[in-house]
Amino acid sequence: MENKTSDTNLLQYQAQLDEKVDRLGSLLSAFDAPSLSVFPSSPTHYRMRAEFRVWHDGDDLFHIMFDQQTKEKYRVDTFEPACEAINKAMAALLDIVRPSESLRRKLFQIDYLSALSGELVISLLYHRQLDSEWEREANELKDTLSRLFPAVSIIGRARKQKIIVGNDFVIEKLPINNREFVFKHIENSFTQPNAKVNCDMIEWALDCVKPLTGDLLEMYCGAGNFSIPLAIHFDNVIGTEIAKPSVNAAQYNIEQNHLDNVKIVRLAAEEFTQAMRDERTFSRLEGIELSDYKFTTVLVDPPRAGLDEDSLKMIQDYDNIIYISCNPETLADNLQVLCTTHTVAKTALFDQFPFTHHIEAGVLLTRK
Repeated sequence: MENKTSDTNLLQYQAQLDEKVDRLGSLLSAFDAPSLSVFPSSPTHYRMRAEFRVWHDGDDLFHIMFDQQTKEKYRVDTFEPACEAINKAMAALLDIVRPSESLRRKLFQIDYLSALSGELVISLLYHRQLDSEWEREANELKDTLSRLFPAVSIIGRARKQKIIVGNDFVIEKLPINNREFVFKHIENSFTQPNAKVNCDMIEWALDCVKPLTGDLLEMYCGAGNFSIPLAIHFDNVIGTEIAKPSVNAAQYNIEQNHLDNVKIVRLAAEEFTQAMRDERTFSRLEGIELSDYKFTTVLVDPPRAGLDEDSLKMIQDYDNIIYISCNPETLADNLQVLCTTHTVAKTALFDQFPFTHHIEAGVLLTRK
């Protein structure tokens, strides 16, 4: 029976992946794009993050989610998309929280952040202020769960309150082309949720840059997910990111990966575009002389809205563009502009989000 269920799951997954390949291929066909390289996900236990609301029923409480169509809540005791560590933590955590008045009272949400390294951060969100009794019991909770996991931390969140018992991050170790890269992933900050497919994305980007030389600019670089592995290939790398926690994590990651050719600056993509055009100066660029760099390649990983008009024009100045997109529709809109100066040389589909309509795409463009 178990094998039959597993086979059905795989068939359903393949059918959904085939539909995504057709949809992305159709969008890219207008640009004479080569065939897609397709990077599938495991159909189960692929997510390193999960968030659940909490439902209280008398003395019981449990994780719930909401049906997207009906909006009805349903109980979640195990969650197949989440990694094994999160599933293990879900049951263990509630067994401890249920009998504790301090830990359970007005608890309304639980967030989990894990990593391939096995580290885990559990955030407990409350509709009340947390006191010393909560902190004492949270420390006991951490000690108990630490017997089950390599490293576990507890965070309590309430209005204008954040109590950290342990750390507010996990240390991830990603295997990239037989080399391990270290990343600090901070709770409540953006990280790629599907670790294995993220490794595929980075390796694909590394394959794209094999014949390239010079310096790399990455916009929307986050904590350096691409900048840091790609730094082993380029002379110099500059990454731009607006979120302060991600910039701080990136500095840690640069140090931990023993790189001396990467700089991360806290600027929005639009601000960096202004700096490159000498339209504005920024104190955050102090000590960095942009004219000294020989940028031949730019990597962009923008939000769902895609690139703004000025940033689009700016990246057309580069010989090579690697565009990572979480929204194929805005990617196609941006390609209408980029393909006036560049040719699509490589394309890829990364199935970050199995069993959803979401598509993560990669495109390498080279100057005509």
